Amino acid sequence: MAGPGGAAEGPSAGGDGSPAAGRPGQPADAKDPVEQARALCLRLLTGRPRTRSELAGAMQRHGVPDEAATAVLARFTDAGLIDDAAFARAWVESRHHSRGLARRALSVELKRRGVDGQDIEAAVSALDPADELATARQLVDKAMRASRGKPLPTRIRRLVGLLARKGYPGPVAYRIVREAIEQEGIDAAGAGVDLDEAAWAMPDADLDAG
Repeated sequence: MAGPGGAAEGPSAGGDGSPAAGRPGQPADAKDPVEQARALCLRLLTGRPRTRSELAGAMQRHGVPDEAATAVLARFTDAGLIDDAAFARAWVESRHHSRGLARRALSVELKRRGVDGQDIEAAVSALDPADELATARQLVDKAMRASRGKPLPTRIRRLVGLLARKGYPGPVAYRIVREAIEQEGIDAAGAGVDLDEAAWAMPDADLDAG
């Protein structure tokens, strides 16, 4: 990905053609901090889009001075190479369709990547609630087929736990699982399960981080 200012330049040379002297404690051929930061960010952005916070963290880990990091972040933002709002929208679209994640889990992931709360809210709000429910039903339908033959209470716990890890609220998760059980024609009463009381089963689950 081409960045602002073209390709990274090598160390500047002195008048006699030898590398310019570096700062005390640095090799004589050490790059200018701004150029070093710029090259690092371009390399990271070539792999995938990154948030401002991710790039700032990477520069800090590589020992880039704060002043140089700030200058490069500003330059890349002005050039459109850093756009957290666009990152959040793309993340929601991708992770919802590839992993079936709901708004809560998506919000947690974006927060971990340093996206601003307003950008997160705007991105997850664009997720159609009907699409979210349809995705949850698809997840449950697939898991229902895989769990056939297991005791019904176990199936309920696993199915609702699956949706909880994907970020679906407990009441929504339980309602969708109950619908799936009823549609499959399972005799819950015969299995000794009262579907109106089955929500006891739901421990809090960690969100899906995969």
